[in-house]
Amino acid sequence: MDKNIITKIKDDLMKRKEQIEKELSNFANRNQADKNDFIASFPEYGDESDENAQEVSQYSTDVATERVLEKILKDINSTLHQITKKKYGTCKYCGQPIEEKRLLIRPFSSACVKCKTKLQNRK
Repeated sequence: MDKNIITKIKDDLMKRKEQIEKELSNFANRNQADKNDFIASFPEYGDESDENAQEVSQYSTDVATERVLEKILKDINSTLHQITKKKYGTCKYCGQPIEEKRLLIRPFSSACVKCKTKLQNRK
């Protein structure tokens, strides 16, 4: 694979990682036991019933958002690790190169289109 494409993908992933970590820091704190994990903070709006309901609703939204963003962050970190190991762009199922077009569209792809299609058809 072209080194310029890999460099572009790596730079894009680093920027996206920074954005996600910044977004997570708006409503969650890093887990002290696992620096790659975040814990949503419970909002404090007051002691009235309607404020308590708002707190629970906001916390539920924050936890769901945290999970989605952490999944993306995990995919980004895994992809950056693959780039560092010089194994990026290889299908984890068949060992063949993943198409550049696919990687440019979905940089954390770990399977080629052929293998991904087979996996989806099994479900």
